[in-house]
Amino acid sequence: MFPLMSLSNEEIRRYSRHLILPEVGMDGQEKLKASRVLLIGSGGLGSPLAYYLAAAGVGTLGMVDFDVVDFSNLQRQILHFTKDVGRPKIVSAQEKVEQINPEVTFIPYETHFTAENAIEIAQDYDLLIDGTDNFPTRYLVNDVCVLLKKPNVYGSIFRFEGRVSVFDAQKGPCYRCHFPEPPPPGMVPSCAEGGVLGVLPGVIGLLQGVEALKLLLGKGKPLIGKMILYDALEARFREVKVPKDPDCPICGKNPTITKLIDYQQFCGIENPDSDELAVGAPLRKMTKDEITAEDLKEQIAKNPMTMVLDVRNPSEYAICRIEGSKFIPLTELAERYDELVKEKPIVVYCHHGVRSLRAAQLLRKNGFADVKSLFGGINAWSEKVDPNIPRY
Repeated sequence: MFPLMSLSNEEIRRYSRHLILPEVGMDGQEKLKASRVLLIGSGGLGSPLAYYLAAAGVGTLGMVDFDVVDFSNLQRQILHFTKDVGRPKIVSAQEKVEQINPEVTFIPYETHFTAENAIEIAQDYDLLIDGTDNFPTRYLVNDVCVLLKKPNVYGSIFRFEGRVSVFDAQKGPCYRCHFPEPPPPGMVPSCAEGGVLGVLPGVIGLLQGVEALKLLLGKGKPLIGKMILYDALEARFREVKVPKDPDCPICGKNPTITKLIDYQQFCGIENPDSDELAVGAPLRKMTKDEITAEDLKEQIAKNPMTMVLDVRNPSEYAICRIEGSKFIPLTELAERYDELVKEKPIVVYCHHGVRSLRAAQLLRKNGFADVKSLFGGINAWSEKVDPNIPRY
């Protein structure tokens, strides 16, 4: 924490409702003004965090993001407005933060948060807040915090459920203690695949903000060694214990991880799809098992026997589809192989190409020799071939 800084008359008026709280007061508000918080991501969780931490008077907010605003973000990423579509998120975020509180210093990092630059970016901040939606970056944020001895305010969301915790290896468990191994690639759907209730990131992001302010003020009991689980459909909060693992490879008694590693490789993602990107990570390269939208269009014209197989969820199929495609959700594929002809070439597609790669692999293992996955999914088909198909 940096030295305390005095408040101006304008700041006293701005933060007056904090100042009359005995737990905050002048000393606490000066602590917040001297604090430095790094937000990883400006999406669903980063949006409410940026608004409220800026409004609360956190003196320096750093933010890492290399994405651009998309229409599909507007349902939940409230930092960004319709006019911002197509603009860098980091630029949009800086504008909003400076409008809500010009007293805050906003430091943008329009770059990829990687093992190569994470230490340099994070080292001067008091704590990090994880607003990401993919496993490589979650493990990276955790390991940076452990190595730099900083708290990691964690949050995650999916569909109607969210989680919040504080991982601080100096006082309790780290993220690896609770999640020692990542799930297999594609096993846990992203928000782009499974969806998310638009207001849910607001609930979880604000809980992360509460924990961050408690840590900065040194007040209350932070969620160290505990995790809050929120079920929006059931209107229920549950708290579970998160014990410290003495054999944890990074914060245990005999750590084997002493520096940052290759997190894409650790999570088994050789070529991460756009749904599984680290914050601002570059788009992946196409593999030999995939076909571009343009090549698929040409193949269908040359070989009408080509079967185009849609493995998305029924709710996605109701939004749009490639004309003439056969629909079998990925969850039902193993029970419906008999509906497919092994002698026909098959091209599988989903939203962005993650699930279709898994489906193509399953088909090849079960005797379907000529199978390809549509690179970029129906999203790429809409961009490159048929713009009348809505993107979502």
